Amino acid sequence: MNTTSDDDYLRGPDGRPIVDRYGRPIRRRSGKNTTSSGNGAGGGAHRHEADSRRTGSDWANESHVDYSGGSSPARHEKHEYQHFRAQPGPASSRAKYRSGQSERTDSPQSPRRRDEQRSGDYSSSSRRYSQPLPPRGIEEHNRRTGAPSYPPAGSRPSDKSRPSGASRGRRWLPSSPSRGRRWRSSGWGRKLGALLGVLILVALGTMVWVDLRLHRVDALTNYGGRPSGGSGTNWLLVGSDSRDGLSEDQQAELSTGGDTGGGRTDSIILVHIPFVGKATMVSIPRDSYVDVPGHGKDKVNASYALGGPQLLQQTVEQATGLRIDHYAEIGFGGFAGVVDAVGGVKICVEQPMDDPLAGINLQPGCQKLDGPTALGFVRSRHSMDDGDIGRARNQRTFLAALVKKALSPTTFLNPFRFFPFVSRMTDSFTVDKHDHVWNLARLGIGLGMSPRNETIPIASYESTDVGDVDVWDDDGAQELFKSLR
Repeated sequence: MNTTSDDDYLRGPDGRPIVDRYGRPIRRRSGKNTTSSGNGAGGGAHRHEADSRRTGSDWANESHVDYSGGSSPARHEKHEYQHFRAQPGPASSRAKYRSGQSERTDSPQSPRRRDEQRSGDYSSSSRRYSQPLPPRGIEEHNRRTGAPSYPPAGSRPSDKSRPSGASRGRRWLPSSPSRGRRWRSSGWGRKLGALLGVLILVALGTMVWVDLRLHRVDALTNYGGRPSGGSGTNWLLVGSDSRDGLSEDQQAELSTGGDTGGGRTDSIILVHIPFVGKATMVSIPRDSYVDVPGHGKDKVNASYALGGPQLLQQTVEQATGLRIDHYAEIGFGGFAGVVDAVGGVKICVEQPMDDPLAGINLQPGCQKLDGPTALGFVRSRHSMDDGDIGRARNQRTFLAALVKKALSPTTFLNPFRFFPFVSRMTDSFTVDKHDHVWNLARLGIGLGMSPRNETIPIASYESTDVGDVDVWDDDGAQELFKSLR
């Protein structure tokens, strides 16, 4: 009969027997039977033989062993064993744990763990405290409900999501947009908005100032049989030979000649601005032989001397069949002042122009004309091969060039030129009482966009009791006017 003494079992430093994972005391190995390891087949047989030699009292004594010395009691229930399964670690750590030599203070609340957390130095043994195991069955529940799953036990945030300057072990938060940057951005926006508001106020103030300075007359009137309105807008532009406000020296400088008494029109231009498309400029020769209401046949410019702007409006409307919507007039002195205000206008002269009556002597080629020279250019007809027709052509050419220069950045965006130009223009222009600066702006835009130039076709030149006149080609003239209705 084999007997077993207490010295046959391995004991820890506290004198208590060391047990295996099943809670059984571990026997000492004798020097005789050491051919096989306890983990191999031979070892299993050796343990089976040893277990068969144990008495019932040995098993009873083991059931009352006190495990308060540091080793955990056996857990035979499945769920308890899963909750308390051993953490993976080095073999040396497991050996220390079995021998009872592991530190009992190796927990997150120990002084050593707190020091490591402050310094950011985490060892591999302490990483298991960073992420607890999820409750049993939580992963299956998450898969069914679509809820986010727990990270694996012991896992840490990826270094890719950590800023380059953040130290390990320290908590960090994603940086939010700088409040100062937001304030700076909104500050620039407020400044730009304020600047835009100032520019709008300046533009509106300038428009009101110009509109109040315009000279207005009752130029357009309603009468029986007046043509109805058509597509677009029609302007009647008149250049009069008025010398009002000019001294004798200024008249001599401008070569206007003496005052003939009773104003006449040196130029008459009908401007049609359609709703869509280019504007059309039609020159009406001042010697055109037409019916003047209440005065019979006469030159068209005589209507201005006989009845002013209203009779001129009625004469042109009945001769063309077009309704006049707006009226603008400028005199000799005002025209020269406007040209000088924009710094002169560049014109390409096609043929030599030597006209002592107009005070000019120009050679072919492109050149800049000042105020007095420009006035002689648009008034001269004796230097032109086709007389009044050539003068009308020069008037249209110069008017388009003047408007283009006035709307150019060198004038429009230069306050030292823009305001003198506006001042001279408002002092020189006369408009209908219903016209405003925005109507003039629409006219300027139309003339500045390369308008079409037309001249009323002339059938013959005749001498009458009112002088030499231009007789229109009725068929050609009516076809032209019909295209503008």
